[in-house]
Amino acid sequence: MALKGIQVLEIAGLAPTPFCGMILADFGAKVIRIDKAPGTDFEDNFVSHGKLSIGLNLKHPDGIEVFKKLTKTSDVLIEPFRAGVMEKLGLGPKTLLELNKGLIYARLSGYGQEGSLSSKAGHDINFLSYSGVLSMLGPHNSGPLPPSNLLADFGGGGLICALGILLALYDKSKHGLGQVVDCSMTRGAAYLASWLFRSHHSPLWGQPRGQNILDGGCYFYKTYKTKDDKWMAVGALEKKFYDNLLIGLGLNAEEIPQFSEFDSANKIISDRFKMHSQAHWINVFKDLDACVSPVLTVAEAAKLDHNVMQNSFVKSCDVNALVPSPEPQLSLSPAHSRASQSRPPIVGEHTLEELKILGYSEEEIHALAKRNVIFFACANSKL
Repeated sequence: MALKGIQVLEIAGLAPTPFCGMILADFGAKVIRIDKAPGTDFEDNFVSHGKLSIGLNLKHPDGIEVFKKLTKTSDVLIEPFRAGVMEKLGLGPKTLLELNKGLIYARLSGYGQEGSLSSKAGHDINFLSYSGVLSMLGPHNSGPLPPSNLLADFGGGGLICALGILLALYDKSKHGLGQVVDCSMTRGAAYLASWLFRSHHSPLWGQPRGQNILDGGCYFYKTYKTKDDKWMAVGALEKKFYDNLLIGLGLNAEEIPQFSEFDSANKIISDRFKMHSQAHWINVFKDLDACVSPVLTVAEAAKLDHNVMQNSFVKSCDVNALVPSPEPQLSLSPAHSRASQSRPPIVGEHTLEELKILGYSEEEIHALAKRNVIFFACANSKL
């Protein structure tokens, strides 16, 4: 796999950080999660399959020393804290890069390391609101509406951070030096929306939120309910697709020409879709190139023939569920979903073996455990 031989330290955090670590793990990196004592914080295990876990008290001086030893043998560190937290622990980039000049020090935070918001708490919706992106999302007859926590947490956060780490690793291959990757979810969300920002003054966005061509305000780019209370997605932007849409619906361009009166056209198309079931419309548009597709549930998407053929989903080994396969697919060094191979780690499950790799004796490990510097999973609690 592409990242085989790369060791990553991931300080446990909420969704963005473990998602970033998941990407690196799926592509072959050894990811060691640094956990607090069991039960002291929320454990985000949803994207932690295949990682190792060391239970470590970073508020204890000896815990700091263990962490420093770990960074000396690692290629990447991902930390999820607000600005200044790592420095207060004595683990800031200046300190750790002196210990390991090749370390990629990734900082994944809401607002970045500088500025008036850098020490402020927040979640995806807050980062979106400060980025300007949230103001563009949602229907016209309600307030701005975030699409779950996908954009800032995962798109502008975890995914952008993984990109930054890979760029830094490539740069390191040229001169051997590590560097700091400062990933702000607010900046990342804005960057993810670059096309929206750059096209904002074009005719595409001439109306208030939710009343434009691409945000649900246009009758040939939206979803429609079917007779059986399911949905079809219509994306017939180009004329050739719009013409085929009308053919499939049994309508004609004289009745509703493209860019006609939006409200009346919307009602005509909406009423037509409600006449039949989703299955009927799937069959109608199966061989008609109109950019019309069913809105599938998660379970339906996993069973779709096309997705099955491409192995788009794999069975998670710890729960009875299918989860997405890693993307993109590489021809020479393909990724493998860790979810299909191993369960998420128990907090402290790998503390003993990883400290032995660092050179600690069993006596030293026992002493650290006695002082609550390190923690073990129940299965590994006896030395």
